[in-house]
Amino acid sequence: MTRLSLLAATALMAVSAPVFADNHGAAVVNNNVTLAEVEAAQKAWGAALVQIATDFKAGGRDKATATASAVLDAAYGYAHGAVLFKPTLTSGDQTFRITREGALAYFVGGNPKFPKDGGFALNGWSAYEIKNAAVYINGDMAITTGNVILTNDKGQKTTVDKTWGFRKGDDGKLRIVLHHSSLPYGG
Repeated sequence: MTRLSLLAATALMAVSAPVFADNHGAAVVNNNVTLAEVEAAQKAWGAALVQIATDFKAGGRDKATATASAVLDAAYGYAHGAVLFKPTLTSGDQTFRITREGALAYFVGGNPKFPKDGGFALNGWSAYEIKNAAVYINGDMAITTGNVILTNDKGQKTTVDKTWGFRKGDDGKLRIVLHHSSLPYGG
């Protein structure tokens, strides 16, 4: 996947809300989220994760960081407020990443403020599969829960439990405002 196709994939989340005219000519904006938009956003997230790993392999941390930055700006709602982000492999006082800086550190590492982050997105991810257990849509919000199965370049699979919350803004773009990942309970 080229950088251009990555941006096209994340642009799937940037579909504008339909604007209609009512009987009196006034503009009516429909911000209702559709299942197709949610599934497209999830696929774009998976493709972006693979692209970050690919860019790291081809061009190092700087290239991966540039890609991850573009993904965060296109796919997440950090420009509009805090994002409720609980990454898979975090602990202690750095478990939750409500700022863009914290999310970027988790994905690509290299930030001394987050010394435990090695860069989750740099783990050689080469494929992904998303299996939703349920999708709840209400107006401009959608919540999903299920599994994301990630495959690295050695063929090893990692399954994470994933809950996403999406909100479609007044600009018609669907953005992640909740991202919770954890490893399945081993009981």
